[in-house]
This record gives sequence, structure tokens and C-alpha cells, in this order.
Amino acid sequence: MMSYERDAAAIYRQSFAIIRAEADLARFSALEEPVVVRMIHACGWVGLAEQIVLRGNVVEAARAALRQGVPVLCDARMVSEGITRARLPAHNPVLCWVDDPTVPALAQRLGTTRSAAAVTLWRPHLAGAVVAIGNAPTALFQLLEMLREPDCPRPSAIIGCPVGFVGAAESKEALLQADVAPALVVRGRWGGSAMTAAAVNALACEWEV
Repeated sequence: MMSYERDAAAIYRQSFAIIRAEADLARFSALEEPVVVRMIHACGWVGLAEQIVLRGNVVEAARAALRQGVPVLCDARMVSEGITRARLPAHNPVLCWVDDPTVPALAQRLGTTRSAAAVTLWRPHLAGAVVAIGNAPTALFQLLEMLREPDCPRPSAIIGCPVGFVGAAESKEALLQADVAPALVVRGRWGGSAMTAAAVNALACEWEV
């Protein structure tokens, strides 16, 4: 048999020890660090720590909201499927409308992507929600446009980690500048569903890693 580590708990312990040894985590608080470690673990790149920005006590805000049973609103199925339901503290619904049958026509009418069109369906569920955007910059831009409206409900926290070469970096900088809710952002082109779901999973459990 090939020689490699087979014990899952040992793999996790070693992985987190390596991350802490190699990543610069000094600027993160004791509450923030486990979230950052989980995100690094999801992508395998310790340099991610340098790109993560946490604003407005986002860890505390997201955890408090989740304990109250608010929904998690996701821009992509890959994000929603990556969230471990058993870790959510109050059987929180995880919602994603990108596959809703009304979305293609809505996107055509609005002249935008399906991901952005699906965000317009969030409005009845947005008050106090935790938002997880890990795929589409257009979804984050759409959310920010909605939040400019005075009567639009505000989420408790926004995890803004869309990935890509067109609009990703700009959408995340727009989120930071808008200051519409506590936010966790991965600056630049980096992001994606795996690290976004990892952030939600880490926020859902008040554990140390």
C-alpha cells in the first residue's frame, strides 16, 4: 500500500498547523483567524490571508444573525451546496434562485446575467440575512444597486468573494466603499465558491481550528 496519512482528524490538524506556520495571520482577531484559516484550507493558498478584508465586526454580526435563524442567500448552486447544513446553528434555510424557471426571462428583460437577475428575487428574504456571493460579480453589483434604494432591506452580513477577470475586483471594492453592511471580502480576482462556502461554514460554528 502507498504510504500517506489516512486519519481525517490528523489531516485536519496537520493542515491547520501548516497554515498557521506559513500564513501571516497577525492582523486578524481571535474570532477572525479561524474563519481565515478555513478559507485558506479551502483553496490551498496561504497568500490568501493578504487579500482578505473583514469590516464592521462581520464575524460577530454573521454569527449573531445565524443564531437567530436568518437565511443564507447564495448567488450560485456551488456555494449553496458547499454549505454544511448540519453546522448551521438554527436550521437556517440556504436559498439560491439562479435555477428558478422565471430567471432566464427576467435576465433578458433586465439585460443582465441570470445570477444578477436571481438576486432581485432576494428582496423578501434580505432583511437580516447572511449573503454569500462566491461566483458572479454581477450578482454583487446587483445587490449593491438594490441596497442604494432607501426602502431595500439590509442584510446582517455580506460575504463578497466573486471570482473572475471581469468585474470581480471592482465589485468587491464597490462593496467596501459602499459600507452597507458588515462584510468579508477577498480582494482582487481571487474568490470562488469553495472559499465562500468555507467562510459560511466557519461562521456557522463557533469553533477553534
